[in-house]
This record gives sequence, C-alpha cells and structure tokens, in this order.
Amino acid sequence: MAKMEYGPDTALLVVDMQNDFCEGGALPVKGGSALVPGINAEIDAARRAGALVVASRDWHPVGHMSFVHRGGHWPVHCVQDTPGAGFHPQLSLPDDVIRLSKATAFDSDAYSAFEGTGLADYLRERGIVRVAVCGLAMDVCVRATALAARREGFYVIVLDALTATVAPDARGHCRRELEEAGIEVRK
Repeated sequence: MAKMEYGPDTALLVVDMQNDFCEGGALPVKGGSALVPGINAEIDAARRAGALVVASRDWHPVGHMSFVHRGGHWPVHCVQDTPGAGFHPQLSLPDDVIRLSKATAFDSDAYSAFEGTGLADYLRERGIVRVAVCGLAMDVCVRATALAARREGFYVIVLDALTATVAPDARGHCRRELEEAGIEVRK
C-alpha cells in the first residue's frame, strides 16, 4: 500500500471495526480481524502527524429496523452495550480517538459515518479537507462513508488494503464506483 501522508488537515476514519463484524461475530466479514495490525499502524501514524482519528461504530438499539425479525436485511448485530458492539479487542484506540456511534434510533439505519451524526460539520470546523477511510466492510459501510465524505466536499482516500468485503467478488466493482465518484483508492 502506498504510504499515507497525514497532517492536521487530514482525518483518518476507521469504520466499524467491531466484534460482530469480525470472525466469530454475528455478521462476520472474512479477514476482518487480520486488518487490525495495519489499522493500528495507520492510527499511530495519523496521531503522530497531528491528524484527527475517528472510529465509527454501529450502535443499534434492541429491535433495530435493520434486523431480519423487523423486516430488515441483517441478523441481529452490534446491539448497544453488548460485547458484539464493542471495538475489536486488539484495535488501538487511545483516549483522543473520537468514537462515533451511528444507526442509534429504532427506525432509521445509517451505513455512512456521516449519516445523522454531524460528522461533516465537525470535520470542517477543525479544518479537515482530506479524509482517509479504512475498516469494514468495503462494500457496505466503508463504501457509504467514502461516498458521503466525497459528497460533503472532502478529498477522500480509501485505504484498500485495510478493508475487507462482505461479498468476495465485490472489491473490483467498489473500486470502480469509488474512483468514478472522484475518490482515490490506494492499493
């Protein structure tokens, strides 16, 4: 992967590196846990360079609309205050890393870390112009977060090697879609 240059005008967004999305969780993404050492290295590099680090998480109430038993598409996952909703135990999240919860209401879903969170305004208030995105899953929440960041006017870089896909054949399609939207995909 090409080395990412961080600075005070850059934010690293670590998307949904939660227990339920890693092996052994309720909705596991193959290879999710293997991303942790590389993401930890990015968090460290970003912090050393004075960049902002944000870690998003699904934080669903019991009975969330996305769950199959409520008519949604997903099994029960990332329920607030459960072990499955916790960040991966080896993920290094120092105290100054911002933890951002999304999809917290019963009746609305949020794949993007920007959806219903106020993140775009928060980043702009801090002078952020570039956003680097990594985490889970490339074809779901990473994709949605990167596209939303681009729509909000940020220069967006997806750290491809630090993502994994739900659908094994989805990576190529996601790369093309992101690049067509003006997003840099670093391999």
